Amino acid sequence: MSRAANPWIKSEQAAGFRAARRSFLLGAAAILCGIFQAGAAARLLAAVLHVQKAGMAAWAAGLIFSLAVLGRAALQTRSERWNFELGAAARRRLRGRALGVLLALGPAGLRDRHSGELAAIAVDKVEAMEGFHARWIPAAGLALIGPSLVGLAALGADWRAGLILIVAGLFVPLAMAVAGIGAGLAVKKQFLAMTRLQVRFLDRIRGISTIVLAGRAEDEAAALAAAARELRQRTMRVLRVAFLSSTALDLAAAAALVLIVLRFAPVLRGAPELARTALFLVLLTPEFFAPLRAYAGVYGDRMAAEAVAEEFASLPEAPAPVPPANIRSVAAHGVTLAFEHVSFAWDPARPVLENLSFKVGRGEMLLLTGASGTGKSTIIDLILGFLAPQAGRITINGAELDILVPAARTRMMGWIGQRPVIFAGTIEENIRFANPAASEDELRAAIRNAHLEELVASLPQGLQTPLGEGGFGISGGQAQRIAIARAFLKDAPLLLLDEPTAHLDPAVERDILESLKRLAAGRTVVLATHSTQAMDFAKTIGARRVDLDALRYASWRGVVA
Repeated sequence: MSRAANPWIKSEQAAGFRAARRSFLLGAAAILCGIFQAGAAARLLAAVLHVQKAGMAAWAAGLIFSLAVLGRAALQTRSERWNFELGAAARRRLRGRALGVLLALGPAGLRDRHSGELAAIAVDKVEAMEGFHARWIPAAGLALIGPSLVGLAALGADWRAGLILIVAGLFVPLAMAVAGIGAGLAVKKQFLAMTRLQVRFLDRIRGISTIVLAGRAEDEAAALAAAARELRQRTMRVLRVAFLSSTALDLAAAAALVLIVLRFAPVLRGAPELARTALFLVLLTPEFFAPLRAYAGVYGDRMAAEAVAEEFASLPEAPAPVPPANIRSVAAHGVTLAFEHVSFAWDPARPVLENLSFKVGRGEMLLLTGASGTGKSTIIDLILGFLAPQAGRITINGAELDILVPAARTRMMGWIGQRPVIFAGTIEENIRFANPAASEDELRAAIRNAHLEELVASLPQGLQTPLGEGGFGISGGQAQRIAIARAFLKDAPLLLLDEPTAHLDPAVERDILESLKRLAAGRTVVLATHSTQAMDFAKTIGARRVDLDALRYASWRGVVA
């Protein structure tokens, strides 16, 4: 583990042990029941074998045995349920933290991380921590408590046999520590192989049409098979190392049992009355090693937690909550957006934006034009908060964008891009995504304003028609209308349009622009486009224009009043 991961796993372990106190108590009570069960069973066996006389003591032993079995079963059932709750609570906490950080950072803070890698953190690696809290921590506590209680009982019955058990028990953690070093490395390599497979698979699924058209389907299938084969080999190595620790425990248990039998074999010839004690200690031997066996069985969960700890430790902290800025006038008076000497560059030698200033008042439209690469989409991303300006500031109603409460900022903005994201689900679910609490009347109004009524009426299931992931089953223009309906339903005062009619034929583009004209009414709008029709549309409603090509050629010294 790295230095950053070590404190993280220690903090998780400390929190887990605090939460598992009830589990330890239940497990200790179950072990005590097991000790009474072994004692009662020894008394019954002694009577059955005629080593001791049967009588009321045997009947009492039978009753104790029955009660111990029932009590142990009830305690173990309750302990298992509680352990499950511990794991579920840990999953909720860790997944909530991971998703909170990812959503708070947004695309700007995560542009260097692959989406498949991030998905693995929020899904698979959170699941890996479930075993750490639900199984390893309870087993680790009982691995100390259980042998201690059983060892004390064995020492009370016969100190030599008790000493044999304790020495054999000390051998088990030593063997597991040796095997654990190899297991930790194997588990870490397994998770690395799994992440690589996930990333590659996700990329290929996204680009499956390109792969097929390029005739590379067989090559990519072979590459995925190789990645899956590597994962299988890594998994088998983890199991191989895990079996080593299990073998060491079985050897220790067998050795302890043989030594206890040898200890009592000569004595029993001259003292048959010790038979019950011998039977009791023989029955206690599995009880002594049962918690250690359970611990060995879940030792891989500890190794898995250490393997993923680095990923969680490397997650940055979510931005601290910021007190709300003075945005109370937004709903009543609209939104004014301003750029003040804003600069941004991916490469310092080639700035995308330099000293850019403009202001868009409430109810106004700003038209951003220029060739591809001049910074239109970058300006939209800066407004959305996906990127942060390297110089200057961006304000909404005079408040700097980066100090606004993220939830309030999100409510103020509506966005329609070149290729709207259509989720797998019904048309209604995709529209309601912008405002799940919207009424039926608001939904119908959004559909009507987006000119979606004809499409909905033509479908057998209407609004309940299922759509495939990415909008499979509808055209680009229909997908754009769904995005417009979302914007109507959200009713945000600031509307950002990033090439909303790109990739559409002229007739569909005219219809989309007509819907956008209705959507833009009364809102502050920023439209980024290089479409002639979109420019003409913007002119008809009095939009002001920022020509990014002209600003670039003027070394970004232009200021739009």
